Amino acid sequence: MPQLVKGGKHVFGWARIGLAGRICIPPEALSEYGFSSGDELIVIPGSRTSGGFGLTLLQVLSGSPLGAGLAACPDPREFRAGEGEIVAHRGRPHCRVRLRAGVFALPPETLKAFGAEPGGRLLVVRGSGLALGFIARGPIVAAARKHPELEEFLPPSRV
Repeated sequence: MPQLVKGGKHVFGWARIGLAGRICIPPEALSEYGFSSGDELIVIPGSRTSGGFGLTLLQVLSGSPLGAGLAACPDPREFRAGEGEIVAHRGRPHCRVRLRAGVFALPPETLKAFGAEPGGRLLVVRGSGLALGFIARGPIVAAARKHPELEEFLPPSRV
């Protein structure tokens, strides 16, 4: 996994967003973050600088500052919203998705809330340890654009 600049974040590569909102998680990231097919994952907002979102397991958030923020809203395990449907907490979007064969999907309106769109791509980075980062803009993305050797992960047409 390359590190684009000395002291910078490690990146897994680019995730191309399929036209149906499907996003493939790089196999190395699946392993590192302990994600398995069938897992329910929580999508949390990315930083204000990088945009995009983080993807994590609910149990990883327990006891963290992010988990404390989510604890103030209705129990994420009991979201009444459908998969990929946004639940706002303190004006910031969150949602849940199901992982299927290394792929998850977000509807276009949800992608837009996270600064992404079908057909676009997100840089997949090692996050804070709590969440796998899918970032949309900022200095890390600008640096990554100068590295054509970064792998691009394409979602299958059907999952």
